[in-house]
Amino acid sequence: MSHSFDVIVAGVGGMGSAAAYQLAARGLRVLALEQHELGHSVGSSHGLTRIIRLAYFEDPSYVPLLRRAFALWRELEEGLEEPLLHITGGLDVGFAGSLVFEGSLRSCREHDLPHEVLDATALAARFPGWHPAPNAMAVFQPDAGFLTPERCILAYAARARLHGATIHTREKVLGYTASRGSVRVRTDRGEYEAAQLLLTAGPWMADLAPALQPLLTPERQVLGWFEIADHARFAPTAFPVFVLEAAQGIYYGFPEYGVPGFKIGRYHHRQERVHPDTMDRTVHPLDEAVLREAVARYFPDANGALQSSSACLFTNTPDEHFIIDRAPDTPEVLLVSPCSGHGFKFCSVIGEICADLVETGTTSHDIALFGLGRFSDRLR
Repeated sequence: MSHSFDVIVAGVGGMGSAAAYQLAARGLRVLALEQHELGHSVGSSHGLTRIIRLAYFEDPSYVPLLRRAFALWRELEEGLEEPLLHITGGLDVGFAGSLVFEGSLRSCREHDLPHEVLDATALAARFPGWHPAPNAMAVFQPDAGFLTPERCILAYAARARLHGATIHTREKVLGYTASRGSVRVRTDRGEYEAAQLLLTAGPWMADLAPALQPLLTPERQVLGWFEIADHARFAPTAFPVFVLEAAQGIYYGFPEYGVPGFKIGRYHHRQERVHPDTMDRTVHPLDEAVLREAVARYFPDANGALQSSSACLFTNTPDEHFIIDRAPDTPEVLLVSPCSGHGFKFCSVIGEICADLVETGTTSHDIALFGLGRFSDRLR
């Protein structure tokens, strides 16, 4: 059966749900297709909490996007019984000359963000859950915190439906053909036609856009929640979200929220390249050891039993910046969301960018960093 829409969104996680809402709110006929249930736990948009921060060590050009993202998250949570965005402040901790510390400081200075620089003694005194290395240096930026990702997705999907979007769950996209300003999408339940297709499929992007296969590396990631001896030190009012560059790797973590325990992960956990459909989702003792190495050294008051854990996915690009661009030789298809493990905080503004690009072909947001042209020598 064929049905006609203005745009089809393939993948209704963080990016897809925000885009579906923004498109539908502008009056477009939207079909959003999700192969699992909304807010599922087998992709890249789950885990109870996700960091959002303005002091962006990855590149200062992200900061204007983050300012808009904060505003849009606040807009989304209006009228809800519980907030989606929780402000705790944020710490970017490293050492003089390190990527995380210097990059965060650069973003603060270039964009005139309020911030403080703390040495190891000041860091431990102000936030006693920390036992930093003696040479540690930190940037504290108050406009940071965490989002509740599953609830964000459900909220965006609900708003999209209120504006007339059609959302199908448990329907897998199998492929598509595009020509002369239209796209025909084939799923395991039918066929649909639209003027444009928006691919926001996260770790499944390479399956749906084979031209991207040389660029994308889905990677297994593990999060752990560790038993806390002194809960007051890890409460949201006392323990900011953080990124920590240490000898053992780059870690990120959260105060205790939602479930018992101190939550921590390490970027590029064990550097395991996987496919989302066959990834090992069991958390093994070696996974715990990777995380406990940092917990024991830097957060000893939370070095208790592993109370819970979760496996998720990064989808990494070669430079770990996003891709937001038209598919090569297929202008009807917009590629969005291989976000290298740091994309969820941007979902609100990327949804707006997607709607701009679908509706007018351009956006006022600066997305020059995310074009496919930077990988022209690697594309198929």
